[in-house]
Amino acid sequence: MSNKRKSIDIAYQLLTYIAASIGVITLSMIIIFIFNNGSKLLNFDLLINDYHSQFYNGGIVNPTFSTTDKPKSLNNKVYYSKKWGIGLIDDFDRAGNPIIIMEYITPDSPFSSMYDKNKEDIILNIEKGNLISKISFYDKNTALTRNGAQSMINDIQASDEIREVVYSSLGGGIRGSIITTLYLIGITMSIALPIGISTAIYLNEFAPQNKITGLLRSLIETLTGVPSIIFGLMGLAVFVPLTIKFTEATSANILSGSLTLTVILLPVIIRSTEESLKIVPDSLRSASLALGANHTQTTFKVVLPSTIPGILTGTLIAIGRVIGESAALIFAIGTAIKDDISIFGKSTTLSVHIWSLMKDEPANIELASTIAIVILIIVLSLNIIIKIISIKFIKNFQ
Repeated sequence: MSNKRKSIDIAYQLLTYIAASIGVITLSMIIIFIFNNGSKLLNFDLLINDYHSQFYNGGIVNPTFSTTDKPKSLNNKVYYSKKWGIGLIDDFDRAGNPIIIMEYITPDSPFSSMYDKNKEDIILNIEKGNLISKISFYDKNTALTRNGAQSMINDIQASDEIREVVYSSLGGGIRGSIITTLYLIGITMSIALPIGISTAIYLNEFAPQNKITGLLRSLIETLTGVPSIIFGLMGLAVFVPLTIKFTEATSANILSGSLTLTVILLPVIIRSTEESLKIVPDSLRSASLALGANHTQTTFKVVLPSTIPGILTGTLIAIGRVIGESAALIFAIGTAIKDDISIFGKSTTLSVHIWSLMKDEPANIELASTIAIVILIIVLSLNIIIKIISIKFIKNFQ
């Protein structure tokens, strides 16, 4: 090999290494940024809590004061009132605002038997983890969050009567967005997979190879390059009116979003399935036909089982597209962050939730990064599950 040829090969290798290194470094920086900003908010409560806080107005009449001493398990950060039997701590919510949290409440606390000032026949059950917004008195100024937990404890400890307690659930959770994302995955894949796989089987196994099928393949490939926001406009113009007309929906909804995503995913599923069908050796088809099986039996009993790993890979790509899609869903499903989820109502997926957080002023980068971590965990889990299923299918088929 000449020196010139060696130099060219070395240059190509260096270019390859440099390009790969840039990709790895960039991806690593993104992941580090996400985990650095979002890991501190990642907890189980975030996944199961509602996004919107529920507020309560409690009243206390003729209180019987607590006699419980401060438990030794409570640290110095917990400010405790023996008289009222509660312990409060200072903290920050998921938006970085200061809050006061109910860290401990005794069974004999007057706070555990408050009545609802809006509906006096209802007894309120304040719990650990609730936020105390303010406590109003008859004879002094209101104790507010901005003054801190210690000041609030001092105020109630020095008072025998409390006029009103305003408290709320923590809020800021992403339960609704997770449920919406799962709904979209389930509905979209149940529609897109049968249609996409059937279309690929027809094009590769049954359709005559002529200009018409060639044109169909070209159109399918063209659809993969259409910006998703165009599909979103189509969903707004076509699927939203259809769902309003034939269902109980009154605006953009999860069902219209699923139908829009189905159109987006069909080219991906068709192409990945057809490529999997093409790599099946023709010798398998010939052997099946030689043994007396007809074309249909050969396709569905010999060829299709061989393509399961490829179909599962295409399914994983499609699910990842559903989870990560945002532009189309802004039009087809809406941007309202909801806690009560219905397939005929507006809602947000995890990716659209990130978009909603980032358009605020100031942007909530911490919570957006936390949701990004959740998305990465979901995609990684699905990847592992599909890989395991693929391995089992390959073993069974062999």
